[in-house]
Amino acid sequence: MVYAMLDKATALPALLRRLSGLPMGHALDLRTYKRNRSVLIRRTDADRFHVTEEGFRREVFQVPFSDLKKLLKVLFKREFPRSTKIRVYDLGAADGQDLPTGRKVI
Repeated sequence: MVYAMLDKATALPALLRRLSGLPMGHALDLRTYKRNRSVLIRRTDADRFHVTEEGFRREVFQVPFSDLKKLLKVLFKREFPRSTKIRVYDLGAADGQDLPTGRKVI
C-alpha cells in the first residue's frame, strides 16, 4: 500500500490524473488526517468508477470518469470541510471484499 499526503487545494487535479491512469480493479482510499472519514474510489471498467463515501454520510456511487470531477468536489466539501491535507492510499489490485473499512487501529 503506497501512501501520500496531498494539499486539499491541489488534490483534485492530481487525483484525476492518477485516476485516469489507474488500472482496472485498482483502488485509491482518500482519508482525513485523523482517518475517521474516507472516500474510496475503485475502477470497475474502462470508463466506470465505484465510489464509496463513509463519514458524515454512507453512500455508494457508480459514475463514469467524466462525472468524477463533479462528484469529488461535492464529496470533498462534505467529508473534508476543514481539512487542509488529504491522505491518499494506493490499495493496488483490490476487489470489493478485501477493501479496508472503518478507522485504522493503532
